[in-house]
Amino acid sequence: MSIPALQALRARFPDAQISILARPWVAGLYGREPFCDELIPYEAPKGWKGIGDKWALASRLRRRKFDCAILFQNAFEAAALARLAGIPMRVGYARDGRGWLLSHPIPVPRPGETPRHQRFYYLELLKRAKLIDGYSLESPIRLSAAPAAAEAGRRRLKAASAGGSVIGVSPGAAYGGAKRWLPERFAEAAVSVAREWSATIAIFGSKEEWDTCNAVRQRIVAAEVPCVNFAGETSLGEFIELAAACELFLTNDSGPMHIASALGIPTVAIFGATDDEATGPTGSHAQVVREPVECSPCLLRECPIDHRCMTRVSAERVAQTAMGLIAARRS
Repeated sequence: MSIPALQALRARFPDAQISILARPWVAGLYGREPFCDELIPYEAPKGWKGIGDKWALASRLRRRKFDCAILFQNAFEAAALARLAGIPMRVGYARDGRGWLLSHPIPVPRPGETPRHQRFYYLELLKRAKLIDGYSLESPIRLSAAPAAAEAGRRRLKAASAGGSVIGVSPGAAYGGAKRWLPERFAEAAVSVAREWSATIAIFGSKEEWDTCNAVRQRIVAAEVPCVNFAGETSLGEFIELAAACELFLTNDSGPMHIASALGIPTVAIFGATDDEATGPTGSHAQVVREPVECSPCLLRECPIDHRCMTRVSAERVAQTAMGLIAARRS
């Protein structure tokens, strides 16, 4: 969600040295992008137990004599670190009780003041801080380095015996079970598309999602469709390369959904408990499939009733949406 704001910052300050301070598990998202000149790993444990590591990091940053810190992260900790680092201009939203730590505390947008999609939350921070004049309401989220990532991904897929057309499937979702479509329907939809387009299926997920991903794989293999399960085997950077090489991506509302869509891959995202107008994929190559039920979006981690927002979404509907996206891309 912060990518458009970082791209706008680079466009406004083309000659600036921009360093990204990031946790290791998200650093791979930024490293290959043109707005990033340097990645600084933030490896301190969360909370008070990491106070020594945070103090040492602040000391290292102080020696670097940065001119400005832009805090897209909302936490008190981010502002405290920038203050301890002696960075004179500290821009961020005045929330989490941290306004007094910022040189430029920016009022948090009230409901209705900005478009609903969360990417505008970060762009609005730059606008209110007068770092940019404005922003487009139409531009989708895009990762600039997609072509190079795709080339590396095709080599990885070929090494894993998954050459030719590849359909990516991400059946997990970290937030909770309410966001997850049924694994057997992921398998059914993926098999339908793979048979139509003579494709291999690649499954992606975290180590914690391995069981779900393996259940999907077993159904696909039983249908005699070639399949590779990458669950728990890729770093974020490796996943970006593999996703960029896919012809299509089927996914829940998840981190992989955002990445696949930002890479420009035709993406079908199944939404239920969450709000696609706020956190959905962007651009004409992405399609949201959801069932309009009276209790959705509820934003709950787990469904307290019958999960109707997901169980009413058929595999056939998702497969037809996917095949339409592939046909449009190939035409």
